[in-house]
Amino acid sequence: MEPRRRRIDEATDPAYIADIEKLSIDELRERRALLDELDTELSYYRRMLHGRMDLLAFELRRRSGEETRSLIEALPQVLAAGVGGTHRSPIPKELPLLPPESGSDERHPVDTILQDDFLAHLPSIEDDELIAIQATLTDAERIVSMERRRVYDVHDVISAELTRRYKLGLADAGDLLTDR
Repeated sequence: MEPRRRRIDEATDPAYIADIEKLSIDELRERRALLDELDTELSYYRRMLHGRMDLLAFELRRRSGEETRSLIEALPQVLAAGVGGTHRSPIPKELPLLPPESGSDERHPVDTILQDDFLAHLPSIEDDELIAIQATLTDAERIVSMERRRVYDVHDVISAELTRRYKLGLADAGDLLTDR
């Protein structure tokens, strides 16, 4: 029996968009909806990783004497500093504050890095270990960003096919206005 594949692996497999012109409009919309869900999930993980990376960077600055405030005093500013950056997702949406539904019982590999007790142990972690954790978080963020890029690429192909069908009259945009 073949092992179960992750949703992202299925959605970014070239077979997902092979013969795209033969897929029904409903199938295209379902596939695009899955890609939207994956983007939301990956966006959540990136936000969590960035938050921890910001906290670690602050703690390292505090330990080196560049920062005099305690982490608790600076926490609101540290966490807010990453909000409102210039990067915008090509898939517009509101991001939830709660972990996304992953559609499976499997945990994302990033879940093992994002442990709940992170802040509680931060003051007792040695400098070398903090630097190693920062490198691990940076690697994890790079992987999640690459996964998001792959999701965007497939999303763009599906969106282009939907747009093509609407422009050519092969699909009725009015169908989007009716209750399903």
